[in-house]
Amino acid sequence: MEVAPGFPGVVPVRDSKAPQGPALLVTPAAWAAFIAGVKSGPTV
Repeated sequence: MEVAPGFPGVVPVRDSKAPQGPALLVTPAAWAAFIAGVKSGPTV
């Protein structure tokens, strides 16, 4: 997974194994929530 910096208002994320493939655009808040969830570990 790669994240491209420097895009105001969005966080572009793509599969690093398929760099010519599509990018997922998420809000900075959604990205921060995702990272927080990853850091906190499984909930089940």
